[in-house]
Formats: sequence, C-alpha cells, structure tokens
Amino acid sequence: MTEPNTNLEPDQPIEPTEVSAEPVAEPTEVTPAEPAAEPPKELEEHLQETVEEQVEAPTDGIGEGDPLVTPGMDWFVLRVASNKEDSVKETLLRKIKIEGMTHIVNRILVPTEKIRTMKAGKQKITERKLYPGYVFVEMALELDGRIPQDVFFLIKETTGVGDFIGTAGRPAPMQMDEVEKMVLASRRPEEEPEIHMEFKPGDVVKIKEGPFENMEGTIDTLLPEQGKVRVIVTIFGRATPLEIEYWQIERADE
Repeated sequence: MTEPNTNLEPDQPIEPTEVSAEPVAEPTEVTPAEPAAEPPKELEEHLQETVEEQVEAPTDGIGEGDPLVTPGMDWFVLRVASNKEDSVKETLLRKIKIEGMTHIVNRILVPTEKIRTMKAGKQKITERKLYPGYVFVEMALELDGRIPQDVFFLIKETTGVGDFIGTAGRPAPMQMDEVEKMVLASRRPEEEPEIHMEFKPGDVVKIKEGPFENMEGTIDTLLPEQGKVRVIVTIFGRATPLEIEYWQIERADE
C-alpha cells in the first residue's frame, strides 16, 4: 500500500480581490422608436396608379395605326340585352383585367356615331349606337375553336349577356370586310359631327317661325354643315329659294 505524499506544501492563502470604488454606471434609458409616418394620401394614390398602369388591360377603342385584328385573335359578335351594351362592355373590361385574362381577350367595342341636333336654336350632341343589341369582342380561342372555359364562364355570368353568333360553344369569327366596317365606325372623327336631319329633298314642309311663317314649300337642298335647308316657296307667283334653319320647319302634313 503506497503511503500518501506528506511533503506537499500547504495551500497558499487567497489574496482578497480589490474591489473598485468607482460607482456602477446607470443603465442607459432606451427611447422607444417612433412609428414610421404613414405616406401622404397623394403618394399612396400615385403608387396605386403606377401599379395599375403596369397591368395590361383590354381596351374599348381602336386608334389610328392600331391593327384591325391582333395576331392570334379574331373578332366575335356577342348578343346582349337592349340598352345594356355599355354596361356589359364596362363589366367585361373590369373582369378581364382583374382575372388577368388580357392575353385571351384584348379589345371590346360598342361602335357609336355622334349626332348634332338643333332645337329652338340650341344644338345638342348625342351618341347613337350603330349596332343596338351587340358588343364586339376580340379574343383568342382554343385549338378546337371553343372559348377557353374560364373566359366562357366569366362572360356568361355577366348580367345582360346572351350568346355569341355561331354554333353552340364555337363562335363564328367575323370576316375581314365586316371587321373593317365595324372598326371604321368605331373610330370617332375629330371634326364636329354633322347635323342629323329627318328631311330629304322633295319633302313638302311648312315654315314654323320667321317672316315666312305658315308658308309651305318644297325642300330643294340639305345644308347639314350649316344646320339649314334650302326650301322653294312661291312668293308673288314666283318660285323663290329660301335658306332656313332646319328646326324652323316641319312636315306639312303634321
């Protein structure tokens, strides 16, 4: 049995650790961060508009230089309820954009023409639909000639929509001459529209106002750019042409 080693030196006494007399620093108070200021309303609206501009949307018109038909697409005629043409067009444009289907449906048109009318010396410009009860849709079909299912249901679930012209599920594309006629009518002229007159040369009319009031005559010429008509009346036994505002005459049999 081995004897324990008794020659080990006793443990050295532990020197006490000198404690600094400097005071402990107070913890720094942390100021809570202020919430970020909300962007001005104008900035939010600008950003929203910027995002919307980057989203390609179908259009409701054809400008000068635009192709009559977008490559890979055709024009189709959609029957709609009477007086629902504009609401159907606007609803479809909105749905197509929201659902991200602008690569399938491109343009939607309701062709109109401007008409300037005059009554009691006051003119009024109105728009008249050239094809009441129809909306024209430019879109791409499946390879088998059917409308893509998502687009089909999106259109059919729109209030006021009927069917496309063609066989069931397979609409008939418009011929190019039909497209040209429709597109030409859809391009609104920049010049002031002509006055729409309900008279024609040869009509017998009665003058309602002015120095020749109650006299009857026959329309010789229409002057729509001036809003007048040339009427032949008999004065002192002679045929005399008079240029009269068209709203100052009426049919003699009325």
